[in-house]
Amino acid sequence: MRINRRRLLQKVLGVATSGFAMNLLLPVVIAAQGENFAADRKTIGNWMDDWMEATKAPQGALIVGRFANPIYFLYKPITWQPNKGQEQFPTVTVPIGFVTDFASIPQIFWSILKPDGLYAYAAVVHDYLYWTQSTPREVADNVLRLAMEDFHVGAMTIKEIYQAVVWFGGQTWEENKTLKANGEKRILRQFPDDPRITWEEYKKEDVFQK
Repeated sequence: MRINRRRLLQKVLGVATSGFAMNLLLPVVIAAQGENFAADRKTIGNWMDDWMEATKAPQGALIVGRFANPIYFLYKPITWQPNKGQEQFPTVTVPIGFVTDFASIPQIFWSILKPDGLYAYAAVVHDYLYWTQSTPREVADNVLRLAMEDFHVGAMTIKEIYQAVVWFGGQTWEENKTLKANGEKRILRQFPDDPRITWEEYKKEDVFQK
């Protein structure tokens, strides 16, 4: 459920608040805070708008299916959008049917950084950017870092993953470029019914979006 100003006020005041009632309550809340607060150039309503604008929650639960091997596909699209001050980065929507391994983390690091950790949502966004190559690689890596921050991944983990993709992600980037040039696709229009089928087997079939 997306949080808007009315829902935030309900949380703060502990009451059910209609749009009309909120307009009545805001002056009361301002008055209750004292004259200094009331004289401030921002009303509570404007303050809440600014606060919610500063941090934009990722949109869409990460709902996936899995092939027999650890390769996954999205049952629902997900979206990451930049927060205030990050406008140089693009909003990224990963479509339904996108095939991902969660994290483009070199396998030698899996013992300490499993591919499906708390950063999995951010990793799928990053994986999609590495596949489409719709942004420079540096931008994709920074989107990964910012998206992990949105999920409150630990600072040390963010640093480790970010450095790993900066140092070693070039190989995956080039491999993806070659796979696309050879005709490989990654967005399904039809999902597998047999849970025993592997990604390598399934991608040979006519199951992709045109």
